[in-house]
Amino acid sequence: MNERYFERMRAQLGDEFAAYAACLGGAPARGVRVNTLKLSPQEFCAAAPFPLEPVPWEASGFYIEEEKPGKSPYHDAGLFYVQEPSAMCAAPLLAAMPGERVLDLCSAPGGKGTQLAQAMRGQGILVLNEKMPDRARILLQNVERMGVTNAVVTCADPAALAARFGGYFDKILVDAPCSGEGMLRKEESAAAEWSEQKVLMCADRQAKILESAARMLAPGGALVYSTCTFSREEDEDNAARFAAAHPDFALQSEVKLYPHRVRGEGHYAARFARAEGERRTFRPAKFTADRRAAAAWSAFADDFFAHPDALPQGQLASFGESLCLLPPGLFTLDGLKVLRAGLALGAFRGGRFEPAHALALALPRAAFARAYDCSDEEIARYLRGEELEAEGKGWCAVCWRGYPVGLGKLAGGKLKNHYPKGLRH
Repeated sequence: MNERYFERMRAQLGDEFAAYAACLGGAPARGVRVNTLKLSPQEFCAAAPFPLEPVPWEASGFYIEEEKPGKSPYHDAGLFYVQEPSAMCAAPLLAAMPGERVLDLCSAPGGKGTQLAQAMRGQGILVLNEKMPDRARILLQNVERMGVTNAVVTCADPAALAARFGGYFDKILVDAPCSGEGMLRKEESAAAEWSEQKVLMCADRQAKILESAARMLAPGGALVYSTCTFSREEDEDNAARFAAAHPDFALQSEVKLYPHRVRGEGHYAARFARAEGERRTFRPAKFTADRRAAAAWSAFADDFFAHPDALPQGQLASFGESLCLLPPGLFTLDGLKVLRAGLALGAFRGGRFEPAHALALALPRAAFARAYDCSDEEIARYLRGEELEAEGKGWCAVCWRGYPVGLGKLAGGKLKNHYPKGLRH
């Protein structure tokens, strides 16, 4: 490890430095967060294929020893998110509520954003933004796997968002890119890439992102700034400078977790509250759906769902061939790079409607008129992309132990596999 880094940490921690340095030789903490959009923590504890221990600062978080929890079909069903335990501390600090307009400004790969989605329970508008296109696509995959229906996934520079959404959001999370000092036990590259220059570069970039976030927060709103690093320049100093530069933002609380103090890799989070004031009025945008696509969707839905109110409320909208269900009250998306708005329903191609994988993951088994329940052997084959022997006709939800995992189409004594090729294993 870089000796200069140790010098800095020795000065920062004092008598605690020896304990910190010793803990770096241990194994990193592993965790999962239960997706309460689909089941309760108690239900997951009863079904989990590996032992669980509660994480103190997140009611749906658990420590695990399992090295590859993502191999479980429960992961494909979106019942849990693999998340480093100390990283779970930031989203609860924001206290997002159902019905609010919430922004996760640096959202990929989606741990904190889907945590916010759970708190909102499908109500309100959740914008999950990631500037880097490759990371934004990973974010979208996790949003769909976790069954989030009220999210808009964007790929934009924070400054570009701030230019059009001034004062729009009730709550904002800024989990800023950082020097990654809390990743030293998890990733060897974090130690190799560390330098004081990187710390200062990150601190400057974080300050600029915070400025954009400040412009987008409505009066009376709340902002949480977090990092997975320990440097004061990126953590306490950035928070103090931000508060000093914005008199209408009050620093309410700070949390700093170190790996020698808690069972986790380390995290920092600070909560700010903006003073009350006059709020701007935002008119919801008008979206339209292609008439033929809407008719095809209606016919498909009558056959596919067990009851007409299976889906959440929303507005039907066409984006090219794709049809989506948008959260009520959504703002204009013109000029934004949007990977997904609301719930992807499917696509209208060649006069036929083809359902989206996300549709299966967003609803419980009881919502579907047809569901095929896989055995343990069959679910492994399904996740590899294989056809199964099955009777019936039409599209169905493919389930394992009562939870939808994807889609299939029954025909000719077969269940044709529609699990996305990029997700197969």
